[in-house]
This record gives sequence, structure tokens and C-alpha cells, in this order.
Amino acid sequence: MALDLTLSIGALALGAALLWFFLGKRVPSLPSPSMGEGQGEGVPLFVDSHASPERTETGTQKVSLSLPISESTRLSISGMTCASCVMAIDRTLRAVPGISDASVNLAAEQAAISFDPRHVTPAEIIATIQGIGYDARVSGGLEEAQEVEERSRVRALRLLMLKFAVGAPIAVILFIGSSGDLFRWDPGFLANHYFQFGIAVPVQFWVGWQFLASAWKTARRRMADMNTLIAAGTLSAFLFSTVATFAEDLLPDSVSGKVYFDTAAIIVSLILLGRLLEARAKAKTSDAIRKLVGLQARTARVVRDGKEMEVPIAEVRVADHLLVRPSEKVPVDGLIVSGSTSIDESMVTGESIPVDKGPGDRVTGATLNTVGAFKMEATRVGEETLLGRIALMVRDAQGSRASIQRLVDVVAGYFVPVVMLVALATFAAWTLAPDNAEFNRSLAAAVAVLIIACPCALGLATPTSIMVGTGKGAEFGVLIRSAEALETAHNIDTIVFDKTGTLTQGQPSLTDISPISDFTADQVLALAASAERSSEHPVARAITSASESLSLPLSDPSDFEMKPGQGIRAVVEGRSVAVGNRGLMQDLGISLDALDPQFEYLARDGKTPMFVAIDGMPAAVIAVADTLKDDAFHAVAEIKRMGIRTVMITGDNRYAAQAIADQLGIDSVLSEVMPQDKVNQIKKLQSQGSTVAMVGDGINDAPALAQANVGIAIGAGTDIAIEAADVTLMGSRLGGVATAIKLSSATMRNIKQNLFFAFVYNTAGIPIAAGVLFPFIGLLLNPGIAALAMAASSLSVLTNALRLRSFKP
Repeated sequence: MALDLTLSIGALALGAALLWFFLGKRVPSLPSPSMGEGQGEGVPLFVDSHASPERTETGTQKVSLSLPISESTRLSISGMTCASCVMAIDRTLRAVPGISDASVNLAAEQAAISFDPRHVTPAEIIATIQGIGYDARVSGGLEEAQEVEERSRVRALRLLMLKFAVGAPIAVILFIGSSGDLFRWDPGFLANHYFQFGIAVPVQFWVGWQFLASAWKTARRRMADMNTLIAAGTLSAFLFSTVATFAEDLLPDSVSGKVYFDTAAIIVSLILLGRLLEARAKAKTSDAIRKLVGLQARTARVVRDGKEMEVPIAEVRVADHLLVRPSEKVPVDGLIVSGSTSIDESMVTGESIPVDKGPGDRVTGATLNTVGAFKMEATRVGEETLLGRIALMVRDAQGSRASIQRLVDVVAGYFVPVVMLVALATFAAWTLAPDNAEFNRSLAAAVAVLIIACPCALGLATPTSIMVGTGKGAEFGVLIRSAEALETAHNIDTIVFDKTGTLTQGQPSLTDISPISDFTADQVLALAASAERSSEHPVARAITSASESLSLPLSDPSDFEMKPGQGIRAVVEGRSVAVGNRGLMQDLGISLDALDPQFEYLARDGKTPMFVAIDGMPAAVIAVADTLKDDAFHAVAEIKRMGIRTVMITGDNRYAAQAIADQLGIDSVLSEVMPQDKVNQIKKLQSQGSTVAMVGDGINDAPALAQANVGIAIGAGTDIAIEAADVTLMGSRLGGVATAIKLSSATMRNIKQNLFFAFVYNTAGIPIAAGVLFPFIGLLLNPGIAALAMAASSLSVLTNALRLRSFKP
């Protein structure tokens, strides 16, 4: 009893020391950057960005910098095992002078860091991370990073498999040797303590070395993580057993003759098995990027110095001329120089029909050349290609953190120290219990608490769902830039659509021909199109395109005359043809009484009508309009079925805008809005309590896209709009808007399920491991079972996250 009391007092004292240890933990600070050559003592290396310009003693004016300098880097980090690891690295990085932001992702095993290069370098950042027990390196290019990651993953899996193959059989042997009374035969030498010690040593110090090494490194920095719990639990069992084997006289009779080598070995082996299965499951969460990288061509046929040569895709340079043959993938983004073909662009646009291409047309890397051969000039290579930018966007999104994850990380940061104190309190309580006749209960309960409380599941709950969700979005042509956007999208209650180029095709098409007198529609169209052949106006192109689609014969015009703001006049096959507005017809003295009713009707319908006169007589009214995209009606209908309010914003007049809105069933219209006022309209909706998504494609949409809670850019739009948006839809299909919202809902639901599993597991597991059920039903959790339960909790979270791979919009 005296020994038990001594152990208990010692445990409480150790607990107090640990409390001081963790509450007083510090993060390392970096030394100030060294001065360059020639800089004297006392001379500031950097200019104070907040100081006002002033004169020094030498009369030299100090210039203040008004803009901060910031660079970013992405690090691959190995050695992270749980949410507390993430919190430790995050807290350490944010304390380093010069680092403005850091986002650490457990599932991706990466960190995205923004820093001021005047105060800290990537090498110093890496050294800081290594100083707290983790390995880090700068990620290379996307393809290189994927290859390095793949090799690293294969090596890690092989080592885990080897260690498990060694540790598991030894753990079974130790279990048999320690449980001879469970078997009908005498295990003989297997029960010998010296034998058990001999085979337990390699399990503890080779198979489980990664836990011990990481725990030691973090302890030196006054930190703790999951490895600290594992190391504390297994070492407690191993060291007690070692004393019982070699110095049994130091122990009281009540605990002599008992060893727990099997407990330590079983814990190490089961946790290793969990890590092995976890590593295999985590590999599946990054399938999306591997698939994207795998889409690109591996080699390209380059013409240099008049010679044709095949080179790896990484060696293609901007301005290189490339040859592409039928059935080959387009190597990089570029322009066709010579030749014509049809390109299958379904990877980008989702459209299965190949698109005809000729000299001057753009082609996209990784699309499929179907029939013709052509020569192209490379304009974007490597990560600057469309495919490269898509892959980078997906990677960045997978590495970002949702706001819900930040809360989990904060909780996990304090979780491990608290668990260690709980384990010590459990040991003391069992030791002091008046009816506790066995020391093994105290040790088993404390070790079980340490093992079962490991916050692996907490650390994996959010990032795995984010990785799978963003990857799944990419498969459906929905590129989500950040976890925050994915988290916000399911709360959207109002969607604002830009009209031109978003809901509509973005260019006018001929919609109506209403002839009078003796003219037919084909005659009017053929003469009008022939007259317009010399014009580059969008309306002229709409008229000529319509005639070409009907295969109408066209003639070259003569005496062509353009009337700015009015229309055109020309002579076609000896006949005078005029196409234009009312002002043109009035100048020509042509009566419009017979055409006015149809003109007014088409104008009220939101179209742009024009008059056609032939040989000085009114002949027809024709109309053009920016027609709706094929899927616009279904996309808006689906969004309305989801209970989301729809708004259209446009600079068009209210008649044209209302006509489009009526066709689509849009709830409200904001018409005649100047480009610079779009952002104010978004702010107004937000001030009314709405969570707003803006869908647009043009440069003038960029401010509104950035202002909206979620900005959604049409991928066929401008680069500026895409850069300002949180979500990009590949091609011009609008169905991706509903897909993004549904995917957000599915992902957030999945995250909440994961967090429920993780929190309930720890909430219920720790008290059970501590033995609260023992007085009632005699249940005291075996540490080996606790290790198995801990592994199972992580796998349950990963398995649930991987269910998102079956998501269909």
C-alpha cells in the first residue's frame, strides 16, 4: 500500500509538471536575417513599411514602402498523424516573423504558406518545421510533385508492411506466452520473461520507433501529439515489464511475476495496421489530381532548326512549333499555324461533338485530335496550360481549410495534454481505490486512456471530405478554388446571373424574317446577307451565318456604303439593298407603315429588329437576338427546385431583359445596370440578409464575382473573371451551378458525419477506457482493444469520406 500511495503521489506530481510543461510551451523563433556584405553595424537591413519619409543625418531620404511584399510556397510535410500535429505546425509557423498565413492539411500532407521574403526564407521555414519533429520539403512542379509523392507513398507503404509483418507475429507469440491459462497446452518457453523481453525489444524500438522518435522531438519543443500518447502508453507497459523481468525485487508482491510485453507489442502492431490501412485510404483521396495529370500527353513532336524530334512534354517551350497527327492528344495550349482538323474538346467543354479547327484557331492541351494533321505554335506550357491551371486549382482547394476545420484544430491542440492528465488521474484513482487488489488494473486503464484518445479521426474528419469533394467536382467540370467556397455554397439562397454570355450565347443570331409584298424569306435573307458580306458588325455576321446555315447562294456586293449608327446600303445583282434602322429608311424616303406593327412586336419581345428595303421599297423586318444557351432553362429550373431565388442582372433595357427572364422563369430582373454598378447590387442583396452567388463570364463581372459570397465563373469566359471567382465551370454549361451547390451540401453533410463519429468516439471511449463501467458491469478495457478501436475510428472516418466518390449531380 505504501508503494501504491507513493506511485499515486508521484503520478499527481508528474501531472502537475506536465500541466506546467504544456501550458508554458513556446514556439521557436528565427534569428534575424543576416546582413549583406558592406552593411555597417546599426544600419537597418529593411525599411520600415510604416515609417514616414524623413531625412537621415547624412541627408539621404528614407523611402517608406506602402505595399507589403509577399510570396507563397507549398511544402510537403511528412510525419503528421493527427489534428494536434496540424495545430502544432500551424501555431509554430504563425509565430515566425515574416509568415503572414499558413494552412496545414493533414490529409494532403501539405502546407501552403505566405511569407515576406525580407524576413524569412523557405529554407528557414523548413528548418523550423524540422525543429519540431517533422520532415518538410518544397513541392516542385505539379507533375514532379505527384511523382515524388507517389514514390514516397510507395516507400512508406512498403516500410509499414514490413514492420507490420515483423511486429504482428511477435505480438501474437507474446500474447500466447502471456495467456497460457487460455490454452490447453503449456506454452513452455514462450512464457519465459527473458524470452519475451528479447522479442519485444525489436517491436518496441524498431517497429514502433517512429512513435518514439516523433514523441521525443515534440517533447523537446514542449509540445505533444498523437505519438506522445502512443509512446507514453507503450513505454509504460514495456518499462514496467522490464523492471519486473530484471529487478523483480524492487516491486511489491502484489505486482511481481506480471509482465505486459504483449500489451506494448499488440498496441504498436495494431496502430501500425491502422496507419497502413489509413495510408491506403488517404491515397484514394488525391485520385482527382492524378487523373488530371494523367490526361496530358507524355511527349510532343517538336520542329527545331528544321528538324522534327520527339521530346518529353516538360521540355516543350513557348513559341515551339509542334506537329500533331490524327488520334494524338494536343500536347500544350497553342494556335494552329497550318492544317485543319476536328478536336474532341469534351474534356474541357463537356460537349461530345468534335469542333472544327483551322489556322489561327486556339487548341487546348490534352484534348484529342480526331482526323486531320496540323502544325501548332505553343503559347502556354507546363502549369500555365489550361489543364495545368485546373490541376493547380484542385490541389490548392484540397490543401485549403474550411472554417469548421480551424475550430477542430484548436480543440485538438489542447486535447493531447488534457488526455495525458486524464490518464495520470486514472492511474492514481485506480491505485488509490480501496478495493483495487491488482496493480495491472491501474496500468491497463491508464494505458487504454492514452491509446483510445488519439485524435486521428478528428484530424482526418474535415480534410479528407474536402479532398474528395473538390476532386469529385473536378470530374464534373466544377472547379472549386477553396474549402471555404465549398463550405459556403450550400448556404446560398440567392443566385444572380449575368445575362450576356452567361444565360445567353453572347453573340447575336438571326431569329425572325417577316417579308411583305412579293418577297419570300429566303430571297430577303439572300439579298441582305450578300449586302452585309463586306461588314464586320456582329449583326452582319448573324445575318450571313444564317444564310450559310441554309446554304443560300450569295453574291458579292458593289457600291457598299456603311451609315454609322444607321445601317448599310449596297447593290447586289443590280438591285439596291438597304438594311438598317428607322433613321436609315427615313433618309432614303421609304415608307414603313406596313412594317411598323411587326417591328414594334419584335422590339417588345426583347429582340433587335431592322428594316430591309429592296429597290427603294419596304421588303421585310428582320430581327436578331442574343439567344439563350441550350441548357439555360433546365439549369434555372433545377436551381428553383432547390428553393433558391434567381435574379438576372444586365445592362440591357428592361424590355429585352424581361423577355429573357420570362422565358427562363427567373424571379426578378435588375436591368439597365452599368458594369461598375453590378457590385453595388450584390452588396444591396447581401445587406438584405441574402447569401449571394454571382454567375458571370466577363471582365465587367469580376468585381461582382469577388464581392459575392460565392463567385461562379463560366470557364469559357475571360481569365480575369475566372481568377476573381471561387468556383469555375468548365466550358459554358450552366448545369454546374446546381452541381456545385449539391456537392457542397453533400460534402458538409459528410464532414458533420465524420465529426460526429470522431467526437462521439472520444467522448465515449475515454471514460470507458478509464473504467467508469467497471463498478457496474465489471468492464475494464484492454489496451489492445483500445488500440484496435482507435484504428477503427480513423478508418470509419476515411471510409465515410470516400463515400463522396459515389456523388452524382
